Amino acid sequence: MIRIPRLAFLGVFILLMCVFFMFVGWPAGLWWLLFIPVVVGVWVWRTQTTVSEAGLDLRTMFGSRHLDWSQLKGVRIPKRGYVRADLVDGTEVKLPAVSYDRVRDLAAASRGRIPDPYAVPPASDGGGAVVDGGDGDTVSAVGEGADSKAGVVSGTAGAESGEAGVDSGRFGLGESEGDDGNADVDGGKAEAGDDTRGKDGAQ
Repeated sequence: MIRIPRLAFLGVFILLMCVFFMFVGWPAGLWWLLFIPVVVGVWVWRTQTTVSEAGLDLRTMFGSRHLDWSQLKGVRIPKRGYVRADLVDGTEVKLPAVSYDRVRDLAAASRGRIPDPYAVPPASDGGGAVVDGGDGDTVSAVGEGADSKAGVVSGTAGAESGEAGVDSGRFGLGESEGDDGNADVDGGKAEAGDDTRGKDGAQ
């Protein structure tokens, strides 16, 4: 079960104290402020994602939903907000209380059904594939091979090698041009010296 940390109730209590002092100052006009910490407390208490052998049980403040493993196609980690579950019908569902720092907990609770997108599995593993979504998102494909992740890692390494090659080429070009330029200048100086000696001999 992945829930909002219970430490959040401390924030709810602090909010209640702040609202209460405002309420005491004008009870007739500010009584409605007392509902704010109550609503926040209910949201902290209800929001959770439960992982079981049957699938995922999602519970929000106003409802709940069950997802079978057969309905799940992949998991997407956005830049902000909760992790999304991509379903086989093309829709997307938020996983309550599962932020990017709780993905490891989600992967561990799923017992391998959802791969850990931050781990680099061996090439021989048959876990889920992990790819880059293109917009900074990480996508974990459920039930697919891990060869695509190895390809991404290899592609990254290749890109780094390519950058190194470009840099090396730039240094090589710079050194060659510099050497040739110095040679031309030295040659010019030698020719100028020969002309000067020729004129002195003629005089």
